[in-house]
Amino acid sequence: MTRPCVLLLPGLMCDAAVWTAQCEALSFADCVVPSYGELSSITGMARHVLEIAPAQRFSLAGHSMGGRVALEVVRLAPERVERLALLDTGMDPLAEGSAGEQERAKRMALLQLAREKGMREMGRVWARGMVHPSRLDSPLFGQILDMIERQTPAIFEAQINALLGRPDAREVLRDLRCPTLLACGREDAWSPLSRHEQMHAMVPQSRLVVIEDSGHMSTMEQPFAVSRALVEWMHW
Repeated sequence: MTRPCVLLLPGLMCDAAVWTAQCEALSFADCVVPSYGELSSITGMARHVLEIAPAQRFSLAGHSMGGRVALEVVRLAPERVERLALLDTGMDPLAEGSAGEQERAKRMALLQLAREKGMREMGRVWARGMVHPSRLDSPLFGQILDMIERQTPAIFEAQINALLGRPDAREVLRDLRCPTLLACGREDAWSPLSRHEQMHAMVPQSRLVVIEDSGHMSTMEQPFAVSRALVEWMHW
């Protein structure tokens, strides 16, 4: 019998480490964690995912920016996606007016910090909003900094540009016809639960799972809870 294929898409400045526990839990499937390199658009990243997918049809999960890439994969090739999981992510494009300019300015300030002080020092500032407050300066926080340090300012710049130019994914959500899991850390300050509740309301066949005692980095903060949700999703 053919093994199922699962593509697990990491978020901004993340790599396969963000999905380590989930790959172990999904060992009954062929798990693939793509790398985006210096691709600078969400659409380019989605095309890359489709090119490297080892199976014609696959299950697809995305965390944070990876969720936006996953939605673009669905837009480009809905017939290839058997089921979809979106974790700690969003659907809206860059806001217009001052809100959008503020986001752009904050991201560019972080990029400048990375160029001047290095990726790890940038991460010390940036990642403090990524985890539950109780995990600041913990061993887990150090693992996140290690992951950020494995990236480069050039990759950071490319992924920032991809996010600043992110497409509006609301219509993709409304048109979803595959089994869809939405999961979010209860204390996610970046991609709040309220946003996932809105997304859940837009996708009638979706299920919403709240990951308790977790910030934005739910796959690493609460690996067992997230893995359990994904294993159940694979058997819907």
